[in-house]
Amino acid sequence: MRILILGAGGIGGYFGARLQQAGADVTFLVRPARAQQLRDHRLRLYSPLGDLQVTPEVLTAVDDGMHFDVVILSCKAYDLASAIDAIAPAVGPDSVVLPLLNGVAHLDALDARFGRTRVAGGVAHLALTLDEAGGIRHLNATQRLITGARSTAHAPTMDSLGRVLASISPDYTVSADIEQDMWDKLTFISVLAGATCLMRASIGDILLTRAGRHLIEGMLRESAAVATACGHAPAAEKLGAYLGQLTEAGSTLTASMLRDMRRGAPTEADHIFGDLTRRADAAALATPLLDLATSHLQTYELARRRESAAPA
Repeated sequence: MRILILGAGGIGGYFGARLQQAGADVTFLVRPARAQQLRDHRLRLYSPLGDLQVTPEVLTAVDDGMHFDVVILSCKAYDLASAIDAIAPAVGPDSVVLPLLNGVAHLDALDARFGRTRVAGGVAHLALTLDEAGGIRHLNATQRLITGARSTAHAPTMDSLGRVLASISPDYTVSADIEQDMWDKLTFISVLAGATCLMRASIGDILLTRAGRHLIEGMLRESAAVATACGHAPAAEKLGAYLGQLTEAGSTLTASMLRDMRRGAPTEADHIFGDLTRRADAAALATPLLDLATSHLQTYELARRRESAAPA
């Protein structure tokens, strides 16, 4: 199985390194500067689960007809359009595209370009960041990965990939209903990102405030209602587990979106909150807390764009 991974940042670099260590045939499609960095310093991963360095096979572009069995998409949502163009030459008649993005909005764009029979689904649960030298820092011991087929046409390929992944870690599993898993994560991260970005604080600190628990519980109800209206109601036990994580006293948990804001970087706000609130509008659902988080992130993006456009 030939695997192409777009990006060698946090998600793509982490799982690509683990796959390569397991003997998989992995190639990374990256920008020229990242390609040179990887050639000079290798792909380095620092993790509580074991450090790793591999010499990656890298490309900066894919020639027409250079097809791969699986193309893993690990870009940020705001780079999705350019990422689709970049991987298009690698997607042949029997290829499967496996996106590892947050949310679900990207599925429509990928289905429109490649057809639903070529687009699988995936969910990654882990906290990562890049250090100044380009190394990947794994921030805790969680490394959950869920993949699955969305069409019987690509189920055999996804099952084969699942067996490779399962040989690496029991935390890598194949789902029989991957779209539900993607919606479940969206329900969770919309609350985590919405609350921690809105309050610019960790879950534990938010809970110490007058209305912190009310904010978190209300956002979770709203997100679950949108998912339910879209045919992907989270199971009661799943919601209970999420509520437990999101109301844990003393929790230092924050969203990666907050870390993006703190460094003045673009966020996936529209891909997560814009998509959720548009779906809420279509279903005539009132989501005042999600609306507030959306407006907060929209004002951040407006200010960031104005600042970047201002003359030096």
